[in-house]
Amino acid sequence: MTGQAMIQNPVPWPNGAKCACCVTFDMDADSLIHLDHPKDGYRRASAISMLQYGPNVAIPRIVETYRRLGIRQTFFIPAWCMETYPDAVEAILKGGHEIGQHGYLHENPVHQSREEQAEWMDRSIEVIDRMTGQHPRGWRAPLYNFSNHSAELLIERGFRYDASLMGDDVPYIVDGKGGSFVELPSHWGLDDWPQYVQSMDLDYMMPIRSPKTGWEPFVQEFEAAYRHGGLWVPVVHPFATGRLSRWEVVASFLENVLSRGDVWFAPMEEIAAHVEKVTQNGQYTPRRVAMPQYAGPVTV
Repeated sequence: MTGQAMIQNPVPWPNGAKCACCVTFDMDADSLIHLDHPKDGYRRASAISMLQYGPNVAIPRIVETYRRLGIRQTFFIPAWCMETYPDAVEAILKGGHEIGQHGYLHENPVHQSREEQAEWMDRSIEVIDRMTGQHPRGWRAPLYNFSNHSAELLIERGFRYDASLMGDDVPYIVDGKGGSFVELPSHWGLDDWPQYVQSMDLDYMMPIRSPKTGWEPFVQEFEAAYRHGGLWVPVVHPFATGRLSRWEVVASFLENVLSRGDVWFAPMEEIAAHVEKVTQNGQYTPRRVAMPQYAGPVTV
């Protein structure tokens, strides 16, 4: 069965690499507490400390591992978190990593009007422009909440890719009003919340896995992507996967994978640019998806 071509339209990855990879960290920090509990979030000191572990302790550890391994990756950060934790931002940028747009306070675009979503997106873009010196190339909707307005807004603002959707095992093209962009999909099986997060303050109670057991789904997903030419994009969080024992497991895994010599680790912007390149020169014909999928409620 493993000899079967399960991806009918694999991307020709650079230098004959068998798959493309980016470990994407969403550095949400304590924006989640203030968003979920706007009236008394500031009083929840233990939950805040759990989430502040991300920018204060985990980010320096993660960046140092990447430096040692010689790879650059992508961090999606709400703009409020960038302003609140500038030292973490500086460490990420110093390591040559990409910072993608991830809302302002991790707000939910699905609950916003088009105007509201545009306002918060523009406010976030301004922060990224100012703190990184570059316009953001990619976006991940907070909690994957890509709305029926998101594609049009991203196209209007010149985004090159999105990393919110779950529609394939390889990159595809999203067509919206006025243009298109590359979609770099992931899915909940590559998210660390079901494995590692338990928090009454965040209303998320899962049975916490051991570090090795929690990372095992990611390993199996990688091996499938490696066999079939897929895209491997974990969606992980510094306060969760960046914890000492868990990151020790991940760092060892990354070191072993890189030793194979035929796996391409790159920031999301470079993966998207490669997809654009091989599409334009005719080496790859991506699947295209029109957004939004529906013009209104579905009635029967």
